[in-house]
Amino acid sequence: MAKDLEAIAKKQGIKYFLISFVDLFGVLRSKLVPARAIKGMQKEGAGFAGFAAWLDMTPAHPDLFAIPDPDSLIQLPWKPEVAWLASDLWMDGKEVEASPRVALKRQLAKAQKKGYRVKTGVECEFFLTTPDGKELSDPYDTQEKPCYDQSALMRRYEVISEICDHMIDLGWGPYQNDHEDANGQWEMNWDFDDALKTADKHTFFKFMAKAIAEEYGYRATFMPKPFIDRTGNGCHAHVSVWDKAGKKNLFLDSKDEMGMSKMSYQFLGGMLHHAQALCSIFNPTVNSYKRINAPVTSSGATWAPNTVTYGGNNRTHMVRIPGAGRYELRLMDGAANPYLMQAGMIAAGLDGVANKRDPGERLDIDMYADGHKIKGAKKLPLNMLDALRLTDASKDLRAAMGDDLIDSYIKLKNHEWDRYCHHLSGWERENTLDC
Repeated sequence: MAKDLEAIAKKQGIKYFLISFVDLFGVLRSKLVPARAIKGMQKEGAGFAGFAAWLDMTPAHPDLFAIPDPDSLIQLPWKPEVAWLASDLWMDGKEVEASPRVALKRQLAKAQKKGYRVKTGVECEFFLTTPDGKELSDPYDTQEKPCYDQSALMRRYEVISEICDHMIDLGWGPYQNDHEDANGQWEMNWDFDDALKTADKHTFFKFMAKAIAEEYGYRATFMPKPFIDRTGNGCHAHVSVWDKAGKKNLFLDSKDEMGMSKMSYQFLGGMLHHAQALCSIFNPTVNSYKRINAPVTSSGATWAPNTVTYGGNNRTHMVRIPGAGRYELRLMDGAANPYLMQAGMIAAGLDGVANKRDPGERLDIDMYADGHKIKGAKKLPLNMLDALRLTDASKDLRAAMGDDLIDSYIKLKNHEWDRYCHHLSGWERENTLDC
């Protein structure tokens, strides 16, 4: 039996529900529904016009209905009379294939048929800036190597601790918060979970961090590269595959040097094989390619990959093995859609297992210093247009994720690229006005 949202509202003092969905660009869309109307909404969904969001629809399309998932319910810790609900999109009595949460659920259903339960965790990085985003919120945060700076951390204690306290209250199991490698940058970590729950939490975390930052007069931005000379915002994803009961880690093998099973290496082989085609999903904005193809930053390293390689506990590679039984994929950035990034990662991994893809030998080198010596390694695309073309051309990715989703994503993102190309930058004027 589904949870009765009307009864939960009465018991927990909820006055309003945010019935929400994430569109193809990762924008969180919602309707504020009074508790008196939630019974009908739980059954029929909240109505939206799909064309008004970043979905591949026209004004002529029929109503789009967001049907809330009661298991995703999160009561806002800082405003407990309001509760948030993740939703699945339906139209004409069918789920919308080209919608992010549905896309993830499709991949998880495929994994479940094979007896797999995918568990993931994310490391969300963000900057605290002034409201206009042009300056850091802390003018004293100026160290050349600011990572883990205790003084800067404590100057923003109120913001970071409030967000962490809320995660504790929600039962997420947060375990560390730190000042990251760039001035003004932060990372907050919580326990891994089933992939759908992680994606829901990831979506809510971004909303929560922005809301709390605003209360203190700051802006929390997950933009991949908001400051060109500083380290960008990554969103590293950790993945492992378990048995259907969630008791046995199928990636774990104590006999292997790295503690990884044969199946886990095939999963990794799939991620490496499809990394270029998935780059437009993992790095979805024009700005993203200023992070993964960045020059050395003021702190001394970008901490972002530009080549498709893997290593052991080595942060210079696109994929690292930080410990037995899991991988960390370091390609995603802060703009990545919480649902599409997980869907793409799982689709690639399942393809790797199905086709027994070999990732090759790991590379135990510093890719930043010696990466140029590696022959034959695939390079990541240099810009969003190249990335979109790789996604569009991938027959394997289309087979795994569906033409509806890929076609819609490519169409809308090509429109975004066109809008970018219509923009005239100050750099162009400064460098070509007198050519």
